Amino acid sequence: MSNPTLYGLPNCDTCKKARNWLNRFDVEHSFVDYRANPVPADTLKGWAQQLGGWEKLVNKAGTTWRNLLPQRKNPGSDPEWTLLLKEYPALVRRPVVVQADGSVSVGFTDNGFKKLFAR
Repeated sequence: MSNPTLYGLPNCDTCKKARNWLNRFDVEHSFVDYRANPVPADTLKGWAQQLGGWEKLVNKAGTTWRNLLPQRKNPGSDPEWTLLLKEYPALVRRPVVVQADGSVSVGFTDNGFKKLFAR
């Protein structure tokens, strides 16, 4: 069985909490810094589809979103969304967890990870 992959940013506090939780509960995993290793557009699109749409994948509460020009905040198509995320990787909600079976989840809470990793 493959280990889960955590996608995020190394200096993100939420990503650090998630990684610390995984280490504390001995959950072997890999970490991908998606600023240094950009996620392909098809993968982003697949994540958005699994999660229920781009709105579920994009963090609209952060500074990056608030600082976008108003005309950039209404992408109308998958290519526009993927271009926006390629340009601003910090817009992706963090962390993204991809399980061995390909299932995707976003964000971190202690209880959420307990359920996700059956701990």
